[in-house]
Amino acid sequence: MNPADEAIIAIPNAGREFLKELYAILKKAGFQQIRILPGISQIIEGDAHLIQTRSIDLQDLLGRNPVTINLKQSLSYLRGKRVLVTGAGGSIGSELCRQLLSGGVARLYLLGHGENSIYQIDRELRLLQEEGVGEKAAIVPVIGDLKDTNYVDYILSHLKADAVFHTAAYKHVPMMEENAVAAIENNVLGTENLIRAAVKNGVKRFVHISTDKAVEPVSVYGISKYLCEQMVLDAAAKGGPNFVVVRFGNVLGSRGSIVPLFQQQIEKGGPVTVTHPDVRRFFMTISEACSLVLKTGGVGESGSLYILDMGEPVRIRDLAEQLIRFHGYEPESEIKIEYIGMRPGERLDECLWAKDEEPSETEYSRILRIIRKKPLSFDIKKLVEQLRPVCKFDPANPAAYRSAELLKKILKEGSFTLLSA
Repeated sequence: MNPADEAIIAIPNAGREFLKELYAILKKAGFQQIRILPGISQIIEGDAHLIQTRSIDLQDLLGRNPVTINLKQSLSYLRGKRVLVTGAGGSIGSELCRQLLSGGVARLYLLGHGENSIYQIDRELRLLQEEGVGEKAAIVPVIGDLKDTNYVDYILSHLKADAVFHTAAYKHVPMMEENAVAAIENNVLGTENLIRAAVKNGVKRFVHISTDKAVEPVSVYGISKYLCEQMVLDAAAKGGPNFVVVRFGNVLGSRGSIVPLFQQQIEKGGPVTVTHPDVRRFFMTISEACSLVLKTGGVGESGSLYILDMGEPVRIRDLAEQLIRFHGYEPESEIKIEYIGMRPGERLDECLWAKDEEPSETEYSRILRIIRKKPLSFDIKKLVEQLRPVCKFDPANPAAYRSAELLKKILKEGSFTLLSA
Protein backbone atom coordinates (compact mmCIF):
# COMPACT_ATOMS: atom_id res chain seq x y z
CA MET A 1 0.00 0.00 0.00
CA ASN A 2 1.25 3.49 -0.84
CA PRO A 3 1.73 5.39 2.47
CA ALA A 4 -0.41 8.21 1.07
CA ASP A 5 -3.36 5.84 0.83
CA GLU A 6 -3.68 5.65 4.63
CA ALA A 7 -4.47 8.42 7.09
CA ILE A 8 -4.15 8.21 10.87
CA ILE A 9 -6.13 10.70 12.96
CA ALA A 10 -3.92 11.16 16.03
CA ILE A 11 -6.28 13.48 17.92
CA PRO A 12 -7.78 11.38 20.72
CA ASN A 13 -9.90 14.24 22.09
CA ALA A 14 -11.36 15.30 18.74
CA GLY A 15 -15.06 16.19 18.91
CA ARG A 16 -17.73 14.53 16.78
CA GLU A 17 -18.32 17.50 14.45
CA PHE A 18 -14.59 17.98 13.86
CA LEU A 19 -14.21 14.26 13.11
CA LYS A 20 -17.09 14.35 10.63
CA GLU A 21 -15.51 17.30 8.81
CA LEU A 22 -12.03 15.76 8.85
CA TYR A 23 -13.33 12.39 7.68
CA ALA A 24 -15.16 14.01 4.75
CA ILE A 25 -11.99 15.89 3.74
CA LEU A 26 -9.83 12.75 3.89
CA LYS A 27 -12.35 10.70 1.89
CA LYS A 28 -12.59 13.46 -0.72
CA ALA A 29 -8.79 13.52 -0.91
CA GLY A 30 -8.85 9.84 -1.87
CA PHE A 31 -7.58 8.13 1.28
CA GLN A 32 -8.73 4.51 1.17
CA GLN A 33 -8.03 3.67 4.82
CA ILE A 34 -8.66 6.09 7.67
CA ARG A 35 -7.60 5.03 11.13
CA ILE A 36 -8.01 6.73 14.48
CA LEU A 37 -6.41 6.55 17.90
CA PRO A 38 -8.63 5.56 20.84
CA GLY A 39 -10.58 8.18 22.70
CA ILE A 40 -8.80 10.11 25.41
CA SER A 41 -10.82 8.22 28.03
CA GLN A 42 -8.96 5.05 27.04
CA ILE A 43 -5.48 6.55 27.39
CA ILE A 44 -4.28 6.36 30.98
CA GLU A 45 -1.02 8.30 30.93
CA GLY A 46 -1.87 10.62 28.06
CA ASP A 47 0.29 8.64 25.61
CA ALA A 48 -1.24 6.66 22.79
CA HIS A 49 0.39 3.82 20.88
CA LEU A 50 0.08 3.18 17.15
CA ILE A 51 -0.98 -0.38 17.89
CA GLN A 52 -4.16 1.09 19.41
CA THR A 53 -5.24 2.65 16.13
CA ARG A 54 -8.34 1.17 14.49
CA SER A 55 -10.39 1.89 11.41
CA ILE A 56 -12.71 4.84 11.87
CA ASP A 57 -16.34 3.78 11.81
CA LEU A 58 -19.82 5.18 12.24
CA GLN A 59 -19.70 5.22 16.03
CA ASP A 60 -16.89 7.79 15.85
CA LEU A 61 -19.12 10.15 13.88
CA LEU A 62 -22.50 9.68 15.57
CA GLY A 63 -24.10 11.20 18.61
CA ARG A 64 -22.60 13.50 21.19
CA ASN A 65 -19.04 14.03 22.30
CA PRO A 66 -18.10 11.40 24.93
CA VAL A 67 -17.37 12.66 28.43
CA THR A 68 -13.65 12.83 29.18
CA ILE A 69 -12.80 10.63 32.16
CA ASN A 70 -9.48 10.43 33.93
CA LEU A 71 -9.26 6.65 33.98
CA LYS A 72 -6.06 6.59 35.99
CA GLN A 73 -7.87 8.38 38.78
CA SER A 74 -11.12 6.45 38.29
CA LEU A 75 -9.35 3.08 38.43
CA SER A 76 -7.23 3.84 41.49
CA TYR A 77 -9.60 1.71 43.60
CA LEU A 78 -8.57 -1.34 41.56
CA ARG A 79 -4.79 -0.82 41.64
CA GLY A 80 -3.09 -4.00 42.82
CA LYS A 81 -6.42 -5.87 42.91
CA ARG A 82 -7.65 -9.07 41.30
CA VAL A 83 -10.51 -8.30 38.93
CA LEU A 84 -12.88 -10.78 37.30
CA VAL A 85 -14.89 -9.83 34.20
CA THR A 86 -17.70 -12.21 33.22
CA GLY A 87 -18.62 -12.26 29.56
CA ALA A 88 -15.09 -10.99 28.90
CA GLY A 89 -15.28 -11.99 25.24
CA GLY A 90 -18.36 -9.86 24.55
CA SER A 91 -18.47 -6.26 23.38
CA ILE A 92 -18.84 -4.65 26.81
CA GLY A 93 -16.72 -7.21 28.63
CA SER A 94 -13.80 -6.99 26.22
CA GLU A 95 -13.76 -3.18 26.30
CA LEU A 96 -13.80 -3.25 30.11
CA CYS A 97 -10.76 -5.54 29.91
CA ARG A 98 -8.91 -3.18 27.56
CA GLN A 99 -9.43 -0.27 29.92
CA LEU A 100 -8.66 -2.34 33.02
CA LEU A 101 -5.39 -3.45 31.44
CA SER A 102 -4.04 0.06 31.89
CA GLY A 103 -5.44 0.54 35.38
CA GLY A 104 -2.78 -1.19 37.43
CA VAL A 105 -4.75 -4.31 38.38
CA ALA A 106 -2.62 -7.20 39.61
CA ARG A 107 -4.64 -9.92 37.87
CA LEU A 108 -7.29 -9.71 35.19
CA TYR A 109 -9.50 -12.79 34.92
CA LEU A 110 -11.32 -13.21 31.60
CA LEU A 111 -14.33 -15.45 32.25
CA GLY A 112 -16.58 -16.72 29.47
CA HIS A 113 -18.10 -19.90 28.12
CA GLY A 114 -17.14 -19.16 24.49
CA GLU A 115 -13.65 -20.49 23.80
CA ASN A 116 -13.08 -18.43 20.65
CA SER A 117 -14.12 -15.07 22.07
CA ILE A 118 -12.01 -15.52 25.20
CA TYR A 119 -9.06 -16.60 23.06
CA GLN A 120 -9.41 -13.44 20.95
CA ILE A 121 -9.51 -10.96 23.83
CA ASP A 122 -6.72 -12.83 25.63
CA ARG A 123 -4.47 -12.56 22.55
CA GLU A 124 -5.40 -8.92 21.99
CA LEU A 125 -4.56 -7.92 25.57
CA ARG A 126 -1.24 -9.75 25.47
CA LEU A 127 -0.33 -8.06 22.18
CA LEU A 128 -1.16 -4.67 23.69
CA GLN A 129 1.11 -5.48 26.62
CA GLU A 130 3.94 -6.53 24.29
CA GLU A 131 3.68 -3.15 22.56
CA GLY A 132 3.88 -1.25 25.84
CA VAL A 133 0.22 -0.51 26.46
CA GLY A 134 -0.84 -0.60 30.08
CA GLU A 135 0.89 -2.21 33.00
CA LYS A 136 2.06 -5.77 33.49
CA ALA A 137 -1.13 -7.24 34.84
CA ALA A 138 -1.31 -11.02 34.86
CA ILE A 139 -3.97 -12.00 32.31
CA VAL A 140 -5.79 -15.23 33.10
CA PRO A 141 -8.35 -16.68 30.64
CA VAL A 142 -11.04 -18.79 32.33
CA ILE A 143 -13.53 -20.95 30.42
CA GLY A 144 -16.66 -21.84 32.32
CA ASP A 145 -20.44 -21.61 32.58
CA LEU A 146 -22.19 -19.47 35.19
CA LYS A 147 -25.14 -21.89 35.15
CA ASP A 148 -22.93 -24.48 36.87
CA THR A 149 -23.41 -23.73 40.57
CA ASN A 150 -20.54 -25.86 41.85
CA TYR A 151 -18.14 -24.56 39.22
CA VAL A 152 -18.90 -20.89 39.96
CA ASP A 153 -18.30 -21.44 43.68
CA TYR A 154 -15.12 -23.39 42.94
CA ILE A 155 -13.65 -20.81 40.57
CA LEU A 156 -14.34 -17.83 42.85
CA SER A 157 -12.86 -19.67 45.83
CA HIS A 158 -9.64 -20.22 43.86
CA LEU A 159 -9.31 -16.89 42.03
CA LYS A 160 -9.70 -14.78 45.18
CA ALA A 161 -11.13 -11.91 43.12
CA ASP A 162 -11.44 -8.54 44.86
CA ALA A 163 -13.90 -7.17 42.30
CA VAL A 164 -16.34 -8.65 39.79
CA PHE A 165 -17.77 -6.90 36.74
CA HIS A 166 -20.71 -8.99 35.60
CA THR A 167 -21.50 -8.44 31.91
CA ALA A 168 -22.32 -12.02 30.86
CA ALA A 169 -25.88 -12.51 29.61
CA TYR A 170 -27.95 -13.73 26.72
CA LYS A 171 -29.03 -10.46 25.09
CA HIS A 172 -30.95 -10.86 21.82
CA VAL A 173 -34.60 -10.03 22.49
CA PRO A 174 -36.39 -11.95 19.67
CA MET A 175 -34.10 -14.98 20.07
CA MET A 176 -34.70 -15.06 23.83
CA GLU A 177 -38.46 -14.93 23.21
CA GLU A 178 -37.97 -18.16 21.26
CA ASN A 179 -35.70 -19.59 23.97
CA ALA A 180 -37.36 -18.23 27.10
CA VAL A 181 -36.19 -20.96 29.47
CA ALA A 182 -32.58 -20.56 28.36
CA ALA A 183 -32.80 -16.79 28.98
CA ILE A 184 -34.02 -17.24 32.57
CA GLU A 185 -31.63 -20.11 33.29
CA ASN A 186 -28.56 -18.29 32.02
CA ASN A 187 -29.30 -14.73 33.07
CA VAL A 188 -31.20 -15.22 36.34
CA LEU A 189 -29.86 -18.48 37.76
CA GLY A 190 -26.36 -17.73 36.45
CA THR A 191 -26.39 -14.36 38.20
CA GLU A 192 -27.78 -15.98 41.35
CA ASN A 193 -24.83 -18.41 41.34
CA LEU A 194 -22.37 -15.58 40.89
CA ILE A 195 -23.88 -13.46 43.67
CA ARG A 196 -23.88 -16.38 46.11
CA ALA A 197 -20.28 -17.30 45.30
CA ALA A 198 -19.14 -13.67 45.51
CA VAL A 199 -20.60 -13.27 48.99
CA LYS A 200 -19.25 -16.62 50.16
CA ASN A 201 -15.74 -16.08 48.83
CA GLY A 202 -15.09 -12.55 49.99
CA VAL A 203 -15.51 -10.49 46.81
CA LYS A 204 -15.44 -6.89 48.01
CA ARG A 205 -16.99 -5.15 45.00
CA PHE A 206 -19.64 -6.42 42.57
CA VAL A 207 -20.78 -4.33 39.59
CA HIS A 208 -23.73 -5.69 37.62
CA ILE A 209 -24.37 -4.45 34.07
CA SER A 210 -28.04 -3.98 33.23
CA THR A 211 -30.10 -2.60 30.36
CA ASP A 212 -32.93 -0.20 29.62
CA LYS A 213 -34.96 -3.26 28.56
CA ALA A 214 -35.22 -4.08 32.28
CA VAL A 215 -37.41 -0.99 32.75
CA GLU A 216 -41.06 -2.06 32.99
CA PRO A 217 -40.03 -5.10 30.93
CA VAL A 218 -42.23 -6.66 28.26
CA SER A 219 -39.85 -9.36 26.98
CA VAL A 220 -38.38 -12.44 28.64
CA TYR A 221 -34.91 -10.94 28.24
CA GLY A 222 -36.01 -7.68 29.85
CA ILE A 223 -37.67 -9.53 32.73
CA SER A 224 -34.55 -11.64 33.25
CA LYS A 225 -32.42 -8.50 33.55
CA TYR A 226 -34.96 -6.86 35.87
CA LEU A 227 -34.83 -9.90 38.14
CA CYS A 228 -31.03 -9.75 38.09
CA GLU A 229 -31.11 -6.11 39.17
CA GLN A 230 -33.36 -6.98 42.09
CA MET A 231 -31.23 -9.95 43.18
CA VAL A 232 -28.09 -7.79 43.25
CA LEU A 233 -29.80 -5.04 45.23
CA ASP A 234 -31.35 -7.61 47.57
CA ALA A 235 -27.92 -9.12 48.24
CA ALA A 236 -26.60 -5.66 49.13
CA ALA A 237 -29.54 -5.05 51.47
CA LYS A 238 -28.64 -8.26 53.31
CA GLY A 239 -25.21 -6.94 54.16
CA GLY A 240 -23.20 -8.31 51.27
CA PRO A 241 -20.13 -6.61 49.84
CA ASN A 242 -20.29 -3.41 47.78
CA PHE A 243 -22.98 -4.37 45.25
CA VAL A 244 -24.10 -1.84 42.62
CA VAL A 245 -26.12 -2.00 39.40
CA VAL A 246 -25.32 0.13 36.34
CA ARG A 247 -28.08 0.39 33.73
CA PHE A 248 -27.73 1.83 30.24
CA GLY A 249 -29.15 1.50 26.72
CA ASN A 250 -27.64 0.24 23.48
CA VAL A 251 -23.98 0.58 22.62
CA LEU A 252 -22.88 1.43 19.11
CA GLY A 253 -21.12 -1.33 17.23
CA SER A 254 -21.62 -4.16 19.71
CA ARG A 255 -21.74 -7.69 18.36
CA GLY A 256 -25.20 -8.59 17.15
CA SER A 257 -26.38 -4.97 17.29
CA ILE A 258 -28.03 -3.20 14.37
CA VAL A 259 -24.93 -1.30 13.18
CA PRO A 260 -22.95 -4.42 12.11
CA LEU A 261 -26.17 -5.86 10.66
CA PHE A 262 -26.83 -2.69 8.64
CA GLN A 263 -23.22 -2.71 7.42
CA GLN A 264 -23.56 -6.27 6.16
CA GLN A 265 -26.81 -5.41 4.40
CA ILE A 266 -25.24 -2.34 2.75
CA GLU A 267 -22.25 -4.37 1.57
CA LYS A 268 -24.70 -6.77 -0.12
CA GLY A 269 -26.44 -3.86 -1.85
CA GLY A 270 -29.40 -3.68 0.52
CA PRO A 271 -32.10 -3.54 1.49
CA VAL A 272 -31.42 -2.27 5.02
CA THR A 273 -34.14 -3.71 7.26
CA VAL A 274 -35.75 -1.57 9.97
CA THR A 275 -38.57 -2.89 12.14
CA HIS A 276 -40.68 0.31 12.20
CA PRO A 277 -40.28 3.90 10.90
CA ASP A 278 -40.67 5.35 14.40
CA VAL A 279 -38.70 2.89 16.55
CA ARG A 280 -36.11 4.69 18.70
CA ARG A 281 -33.29 3.58 20.97
CA PHE A 282 -30.73 5.14 23.29
CA PHE A 283 -27.13 4.81 22.10
CA MET A 284 -23.68 5.35 23.57
CA THR A 285 -20.24 4.32 22.36
CA ILE A 286 -18.80 1.21 23.96
CA SER A 287 -15.71 3.01 25.23
CA GLU A 288 -17.71 5.76 26.94
CA ALA A 289 -20.13 3.29 28.53
CA CYS A 290 -17.27 1.19 29.90
CA SER A 291 -15.38 4.21 31.23
CA LEU A 292 -18.51 5.30 33.10
CA VAL A 293 -19.12 1.77 34.39
CA LEU A 294 -15.59 1.60 35.78
CA LYS A 295 -15.97 5.00 37.40
CA THR A 296 -19.35 4.03 38.91
CA GLY A 297 -17.79 0.87 40.30
CA GLY A 298 -15.46 3.01 42.37
CA VAL A 299 -17.78 5.82 43.48
CA GLY A 300 -21.09 3.93 43.69
CA GLU A 301 -22.73 3.27 47.04
CA SER A 302 -23.56 -0.33 47.87
CA GLY A 303 -27.19 -1.24 47.21
CA SER A 304 -27.63 1.53 44.65
CA LEU A 305 -28.91 1.44 41.09
CA TYR A 306 -27.26 3.86 38.68
CA ILE A 307 -28.09 4.79 35.12
CA LEU A 308 -25.82 6.36 32.55
CA ASP A 309 -27.07 9.55 30.92
CA MET A 310 -27.60 8.39 27.33
CA GLY A 311 -28.68 11.72 25.88
CA GLU A 312 -31.65 11.77 23.50
CA PRO A 313 -32.93 8.57 21.84
CA VAL A 314 -32.02 8.01 18.19
CA ARG A 315 -34.57 7.03 15.57
CA ILE A 316 -33.36 3.81 13.94
CA ARG A 317 -34.48 4.99 10.52
CA ASP A 318 -32.19 8.03 10.86
CA LEU A 319 -29.33 5.77 11.97
CA ALA A 320 -29.83 3.58 8.89
CA GLU A 321 -29.78 6.62 6.60
CA GLN A 322 -26.58 7.96 8.18
CA LEU A 323 -24.89 4.59 7.86
CA ILE A 324 -25.86 4.30 4.19
CA ARG A 325 -24.38 7.76 3.51
CA PHE A 326 -21.28 6.85 5.54
CA HIS A 327 -20.67 4.07 3.00
CA GLY A 328 -21.04 6.49 0.08
CA TYR A 329 -24.61 5.73 -1.01
CA GLU A 330 -27.89 7.61 -0.97
CA PRO A 331 -30.81 6.12 1.00
CA GLU A 332 -33.70 4.79 -1.11
CA SER A 333 -32.28 5.83 -4.49
CA GLU A 334 -29.22 3.55 -4.16
CA ILE A 335 -29.82 1.49 -1.01
CA LYS A 336 -33.42 0.75 -0.07
CA ILE A 337 -34.76 0.79 3.50
CA GLU A 338 -37.34 -1.93 4.11
CA TYR A 339 -39.70 -1.97 7.11
CA ILE A 340 -40.23 -5.52 8.34
CA GLY A 341 -42.46 -5.04 11.39
CA MET A 342 -41.85 -5.32 15.11
CA ARG A 343 -40.42 -8.63 16.29
CA PRO A 344 -41.47 -10.64 19.40
CA GLY A 345 -40.72 -8.80 22.63
CA GLU A 346 -39.87 -5.45 21.00
CA ARG A 347 -41.48 -2.08 21.62
CA LEU A 348 -41.17 1.25 19.84
CA ASP A 349 -39.40 3.10 22.65
CA GLU A 350 -37.28 2.17 25.65
CA CYS A 351 -37.04 4.16 28.88
CA LEU A 352 -34.13 4.49 31.27
CA TRP A 353 -36.27 4.52 34.40
CA ALA A 354 -39.73 3.31 35.38
CA LYS A 355 -42.75 5.23 36.65
CA ASP A 356 -41.94 4.21 40.22
CA GLU A 357 -38.29 5.25 39.86
CA GLU A 358 -36.84 8.72 40.10
CA PRO A 359 -33.41 9.73 38.74
CA SER A 360 -31.25 12.07 40.78
CA GLU A 361 -28.05 13.86 39.89
CA THR A 362 -24.74 12.74 41.34
CA GLU A 363 -21.57 14.78 41.50
CA TYR A 364 -20.24 12.76 38.57
CA SER A 365 -20.95 13.73 34.97
CA ARG A 366 -23.46 11.49 33.14
CA ILE A 367 -23.98 9.17 36.12
CA LEU A 368 -27.45 9.31 37.70
CA ARG A 369 -28.73 7.47 40.75
CA ILE A 370 -32.18 5.88 40.73
CA ILE A 371 -34.41 6.23 43.76
CA ARG A 372 -37.29 3.75 43.94
CA LYS A 373 -40.53 5.33 45.16
CA LYS A 374 -42.16 2.11 46.38
CA PRO A 375 -41.11 -1.42 47.29
CA LEU A 376 -41.33 -4.44 44.99
CA SER A 377 -44.82 -5.81 44.40
CA PHE A 378 -43.60 -9.41 44.58
CA ASP A 379 -41.20 -11.63 46.53
CA ILE A 380 -38.09 -11.97 44.37
CA LYS A 381 -36.84 -15.08 46.16
CA LYS A 382 -40.22 -16.83 45.86
CA LEU A 383 -40.47 -16.02 42.15
CA VAL A 384 -36.99 -17.40 41.42
CA GLU A 385 -37.87 -20.59 43.31
CA GLN A 386 -40.98 -20.99 41.15
CA LEU A 387 -38.83 -20.65 38.02
CA ARG A 388 -36.13 -23.06 39.17
CA PRO A 389 -37.85 -26.40 38.29
CA VAL A 390 -38.54 -25.04 34.80
CA CYS A 391 -34.80 -24.52 34.27
CA LYS A 392 -33.32 -27.33 36.38
CA PHE A 393 -34.79 -30.81 36.32
CA ASP A 394 -36.66 -31.66 39.52
CA PRO A 395 -37.73 -35.33 39.88
CA ALA A 396 -40.59 -34.18 42.09
CA ASN A 397 -41.94 -31.95 39.30
CA PRO A 398 -40.80 -33.39 35.94
CA ALA A 399 -43.60 -31.78 33.94
CA ALA A 400 -42.22 -28.30 34.68
CA TYR A 401 -38.84 -28.94 33.07
CA ARG A 402 -38.17 -26.70 30.01
CA SER A 403 -41.82 -25.67 29.78
CA ALA A 404 -41.81 -22.22 28.20
CA GLU A 405 -45.58 -22.07 28.62
CA LEU A 406 -45.29 -22.59 32.38
CA LEU A 407 -42.41 -20.13 32.62
CA LYS A 408 -44.40 -17.37 30.95
CA LYS A 409 -47.41 -18.20 33.12
CA ILE A 410 -45.27 -17.78 36.26
CA LEU A 411 -43.92 -14.47 34.99
CA LYS A 412 -47.38 -13.13 34.17
CA GLU A 413 -48.65 -14.17 37.61
CA GLY A 414 -45.65 -12.31 39.04
CA SER A 415 -47.17 -9.08 37.64
CA PHE A 416 -45.11 -8.96 34.42
CA THR A 417 -46.53 -8.26 30.97
CA LEU A 418 -45.17 -10.11 27.94
CA LEU A 419 -45.77 -8.65 24.49
CA SER A 420 -45.23 -12.05 22.89
CA ALA A 421 -47.51 -14.00 25.23
